[in-house]
Amino acid sequence: MSTVTFGVTPGFGEKLHEALGYSGAVRVGDRVEISGQAGVDDDLVIPDSLEDEIVQAFDNVERTLATVGATWKDVIHVNSYHKVAPGDDVIGDDHNLVMAEQFRRRLGGRAPIWTETGVTVLGLAAMRVEIRVTAIVGSDSGPDSGSGSDSDSGA
Repeated sequence: MSTVTFGVTPGFGEKLHEALGYSGAVRVGDRVEISGQAGVDDDLVIPDSLEDEIVQAFDNVERTLATVGATWKDVIHVNSYHKVAPGDDVIGDDHNLVMAEQFRRRLGGRAPIWTETGVTVLGLAAMRVEIRVTAIVGSDSGPDSGSGSDSDSGA
């Protein structure tokens, strides 16, 4: 039977745990799931700049992963939620360029799968982004292990 360990991020995570009764991360064996991480500081303040908010959300993912012994380099799947105006039909480059830059900066060449979703509301009125990930601890054996051309692609 696998051991289950819950993690609560110091600072903002402790405040949310106390107020809302949830943990920021769970580890079952080597698999880690985290709750959506906002771009907030430890006082739950959101930066004015969208870029700063996205970078803070990435920092908070990192901090939350650490509570259960994982890092960005263990991440295999990213879900991101981006606030868009009702009726918008696309998530803009103002979000995507910063997301891509943070992936490159933090993942050391690894490219996890990514699902990006546009939403009209998030947990706090001022939030514009939320990021959650799945990780497998110890899966960081190298950039994109097993990727490349498919052996049966005829190439």
